[in-house]
Amino acid sequence: MRKLQAQGIHHITLMGADRQTSIDFWEGLLGMPFIFEQPNLDRASESHLYFDPGDGRLITIFTSEDRKADPARTSTEPGAVHHLAINVSKATFSQAVERLDERGIKHSGVKDRGFMDSIYFKDPLGFLIELAAYRFEPPAGVSYAEVFVEAHKIRVERGDYNIAEIHLADAIEAIVERTQRSLSDDRTPKKAY
Repeated sequence: MRKLQAQGIHHITLMGADRQTSIDFWEGLLGMPFIFEQPNLDRASESHLYFDPGDGRLITIFTSEDRKADPARTSTEPGAVHHLAINVSKATFSQAVERLDERGIKHSGVKDRGFMDSIYFKDPLGFLIELAAYRFEPPAGVSYAEVFVEAHKIRVERGDYNIAEIHLADAIEAIVERTQRSLSDDRTPKKAY
């Protein structure tokens, strides 16, 4: 038996409101370029809008002129998607509350997630959106996932409840020591002064 090896998310498709409301939200609020449109090939009465979330992959939205904005929360029953988290820079994140407030969009305010910060709000149809900003950058040539694996090991060894910045910092230090060469014989921490 062999796996069907995943190599990333190809796209995510969400149910949207009408065409213009969807464009205004995904491009006008979240800055995702609207890159193409075609009919929903499985339902001709709907349109299929494609947006670039910033990494060249796709978020697509099925729209219908019969669906209008409705802020009631979408289903969170088992099998339903709870929320979509969108990566933003620390610079953008620091402006998020102000930019949501100036549009009158209700939001959670900043939530401390230990390894990242989050803000939650709803799309025009009540689907929960999260803006997420990591509190770290991985070392050159190392993925975020590799840092998480190392930070998780450190957290579990220490018996801590959740990953925090100290686990990330120690994970990055361990990864750099393991993956980047040095001419020093002793790479242990030193008191330099």
